[in-house]
Amino acid sequence: MTLSSPPLFFLLCLLSLPFLSFSQNQTALNNNRLQKAYTALQALKHSITSDPKNFTVNWCGPDVCSYKGVYCAPAPDLPCHQTVAGLDLNHASLAGTLPEDLGLLSDLALFHLNSNKFNGCLPSSFSNFKLLHELDVSNNKLTGLFPSHVLCLPNLKYLDIRYNKFKGQVPNEIFDRDFDAVFINNNKFKFTLPENLGNSKASVLVFANNKLNGCIPKSIINMRHTLNELVLLNANITSCIPPEIGNLDQLTVFDISFNNIEGTVPESIGNMKKLEQLDIAHNNLAGEIPEVICELPNLKNFTFSYNYFCGEPGRCLHIKRIDDRENCIAGRPDQRPHDECMAFLHRPPVHCDSDGCIAPPPPPPSPSPPPPYHY
Repeated sequence: MTLSSPPLFFLLCLLSLPFLSFSQNQTALNNNRLQKAYTALQALKHSITSDPKNFTVNWCGPDVCSYKGVYCAPAPDLPCHQTVAGLDLNHASLAGTLPEDLGLLSDLALFHLNSNKFNGCLPSSFSNFKLLHELDVSNNKLTGLFPSHVLCLPNLKYLDIRYNKFKGQVPNEIFDRDFDAVFINNNKFKFTLPENLGNSKASVLVFANNKLNGCIPKSIINMRHTLNELVLLNANITSCIPPEIGNLDQLTVFDISFNNIEGTVPESIGNMKKLEQLDIAHNNLAGEIPEVICELPNLKNFTFSYNYFCGEPGRCLHIKRIDDRENCIAGRPDQRPHDECMAFLHRPPVHCDSDGCIAPPPPPPSPSPPPPYHY
């Protein structure tokens, strides 16, 4: 994105330009944008039911550029006029609801609301935020279905709705959008990772602590040039680890712990030369840890506890932080009881299909026909 595009222009203004305050008469008479902002911010103030830190105590009068948490910058299409370009209410401990009037802040580039106590839905009027670059409403009490209207925002790059009470399906279209970071973890979503997962250009995907069905699609290989962090812990995934995962050579964090992952660990993970944190703990993985993984040059934290591995190369013990507890590795401390390991190892073998999904075992071979009978 070039510097002339509106969202980054706003961001630079927020960081480097002095915020100008107009007199009340100038605000009321000369700037329709600030008049609308006054209406929107007063509606928000009146919808707040608790403000223990007195965060909005100075939200009085039409000089909205002086309000705490409100940041103004020159309008991109009319630089001689100021407009509200950012609203930052992070960690204000505010409670209440978000009014539809917030849609009047149509020049917003930043909307930060994390660590408050807002409830209700995300207003549909947020679809007016055509210049919005960052939306962070994390760590609140927001409810309802996934706010699909945010997928219509053409300049949105950073979406953070984690630690709320959203539920239902996550639209597949989220992976076709040009997001750089998507945080939807710690909600009540129930969805299947779709085949178009690989269309995402995001560098960070965090889906932890939801209920994901199915398996990790092979299309994830298409994210090999962009994806830096993939966090799927405690996401109800029942799958094998597809060998294609090893093609994500830009990945620094890979966490699939606390799932129902079966099978073995593919040696292809040894191709992830930038990997720093690998967590596959609390699954049903077995076999031996491939030595190439423990030779990764940047690996600082490798956790594979609470599985059924029967062997690990000595090289693994030289990693800065390693957790191999509760496996079946002879000679290592804090392993599972022998009978528990034997019971697991005598289970029917797990079959993984070409898509990395757990497949039913192949049918037994047909019995040979009896030899011909000779009289």
